[in-house]
Formats: sequence, structure tokens, C-alpha cells
Amino acid sequence: MKQNTLYLLIGALVVVVIALGIYVYREQTKPKGVELKIDDKGISIQQN
Repeated sequence: MKQNTLYLLIGALVVVVIALGIYVYREQTKPKGVELKIDDKGISIQQN
């Protein structure tokens, strides 16, 4: 039982580290400037 809990904890930590890495990568590779979106809700402008 203790060993299964340890594996579960290690697995959860690995998932968190991978998700954080993906988030940081996406934030760093975002283009700088102004983002203009036109969709069915209208026009939205967002500064990055």
C-alpha cells in the first residue's frame, strides 16, 4: 500500500513538472505585440 502511494505521488509530481514546463515554454514563445482576434463575438484587441 505504501509503495503504491509513493508511485502515485511521484507520478503526480512528474505530471506537474511537465505541465509547468509546457506552460513556461508557451509563455516564452508567444509573439510580442498586439493580438487582434475577429470571431463571432466581435473584435478583440489584446496587448501581449
